[in-house]
Amino acid sequence: MQLTDEQTKKVAGWISEGLTLAQIQDRLGNEFDVRMTYMEARMLVDDLKLLPKETVVPEPPKPAEPVAPEGLSGSEALPGAEPAPAGDVRMTVDTLTRPGCMVSGNVTFSDGETAQWYLDGTGRLGMVPPTPGYRPPEKDIPVFQMLLDNEFSKRGM
Repeated sequence: MQLTDEQTKKVAGWISEGLTLAQIQDRLGNEFDVRMTYMEARMLVDDLKLLPKETVVPEPPKPAEPVAPEGLSGSEALPGAEPAPAGDVRMTVDTLTRPGCMVSGNVTFSDGETAQWYLDGTGRLGMVPPTPGYRPPEKDIPVFQMLLDNEFSKRGM
């Protein structure tokens, strides 16, 4: 996707303001009517040789091999399903990616709720919470996005 010089300067300004990729993605849609996926926004910022300001997020601990308790299956036995301490977001990446996805995994939010997440073949991020209608705490969203961004960087995405 090509942006005009004016749009490129705006994106650079947003990055210097400390906006996240998701916020830049929203602003591109709202201000310039340029709609793109999270992955497209990430590639755009990379192509422009711009680096978003990142807050330091501690590396999540390597999870032990999960063992599902007897009688639990599917989404009830998600790895890392134990409640996370307040303010803590933990994310794991599946060793066997979900069909039709580039990468997938699980996340435990600070309120102890878990969800499966995935990045599909078109670059769209999705979440499947075990509780219908669940929304993670607002403060957890930027941390989760940072963890995703770090993981995608490790994978060269």
